[in-house]
Amino acid sequence: MKRIITTTVINQSGVLNRVTGLLMKRQFNIESISVGPTEQAGISKMTFVVNVEDERKLEQLLKQLQKQIDVLKVNDITDKAMVMRELALIKVVSSPAVRSEIYSITEPFRAAVIDMSKNVTTFQVTGEPEKIDALVDLLKPYGIKELTRSGVSAFVRETQKAPAPQQLSIL
Repeated sequence: MKRIITTTVINQSGVLNRVTGLLMKRQFNIESISVGPTEQAGISKMTFVVNVEDERKLEQLLKQLQKQIDVLKVNDITDKAMVMRELALIKVVSSPAVRSEIYSITEPFRAAVIDMSKNVTTFQVTGEPEKIDALVDLLKPYGIKELTRSGVSAFVRETQKAPAPQQLSIL
């Protein structure tokens, strides 16, 4: 089962190595990893998608991650309401004869053309990993020359509290 784990860390040399080393020691396969700065200077957020076979191993991993010196916060957000996105760049063989057909396939996915040559078009697409997988599957018959994906970035949605009922005052 895939789990999405976020860690908030102090942005220092070696932090990524220590965190991924811990995952490696516990024999977790990292499917996706993305790291980037947050709204606070010197603080970064790591988002991992890992395969988990045993829930006890996951609990142990989360506790050990929390004990790391540069780790400020660890969350398994898999079962929470979240916003999740990934970026993919896809180079597709696109001779002039099939170019309009390829555009009609990419249009519903809101993929943008970011580079073009005589026989290759490069698309940029963002969305949930399943959306990107679907587009890649549709483009395979045309010939994918190159594909790169950023890894998942995610965080928990904010809860929306219902406004308190307004009291009417009669003067």
